Amino acid sequence: MKERLSLYVPRDSVLHRLNPLTKLTLTFSIILIGFVSSWFWTAAALIITVIIPLSIVGKVQKEYFWTALKLLVPVAGFIFVMQALFLPLNGKEIFRFWILHPTFESLAQGFLTAIRIFAMVSSFILFLLSTHPSEMMSDLTRRGLPGQFAYVIVSTLQIIPQMQAKAQTIISAQRSRGLDTEGSLRKRIGALVPLVGPLVFGSLVEVEERAIAIEARGFTSTRKKTFLHEVPDASVDKFIRLILLIIVALELMARIWQS
Repeated sequence: MKERLSLYVPRDSVLHRLNPLTKLTLTFSIILIGFVSSWFWTAAALIITVIIPLSIVGKVQKEYFWTALKLLVPVAGFIFVMQALFLPLNGKEIFRFWILHPTFESLAQGFLTAIRIFAMVSSFILFLLSTHPSEMMSDLTRRGLPGQFAYVIVSTLQIIPQMQAKAQTIISAQRSRGLDTEGSLRKRIGALVPLVGPLVFGSLVEVEERAIAIEARGFTSTRKKTFLHEVPDASVDKFIRLILLIIVALELMARIWQS
């Protein structure tokens, strides 16, 4: 069962057993290659040949496709439509209607931007679905990253799940008090104020609680820290990271050479 305050889905898979730094390196490698490559179809190829197969290997394909359907498809679709219709690029017009005059060039640029955003967010979703936040935090801290920074990174990755959980709790509490959160659009808009208020103030209180938690956990201490759970970093993880770094370096060199 998925944890309440995290996108992490526990599975017994090869992807889950990889070191968090390896998966983080893979995520940033996909993003860099997708944005740097001069080949038009690079981002789409990464989604089809890397991200989707890895979601199947990690046994999180259901959660990945469901998140992509709810989040990525609407966002990528909006970006594509806006750039295709309003991006001022010269070229052969497809049609003209009022201020809209999309060209084949703007259509291609809109698709390229949308698919790159899709690949970038998809890689992060796959990373979050297969990596436990505490493991990533422990591994980054063990490698020398200051505890404050590691805590901020993990907390940032957990913002959306935490806000969703808190919002659902507030909605349930307000419904128990007789607040009508369903029905017409007017009723739903009217119900936003009693929902948003507790959500915002609750988030502000959590900021102070996080600051206290950082001090309580001794993140500012200069003494050498020990860890209850050692995150394994096998030779295969180091090999994968090396290969990924070489691929990214070659891609950057190729792009510089072409420019």
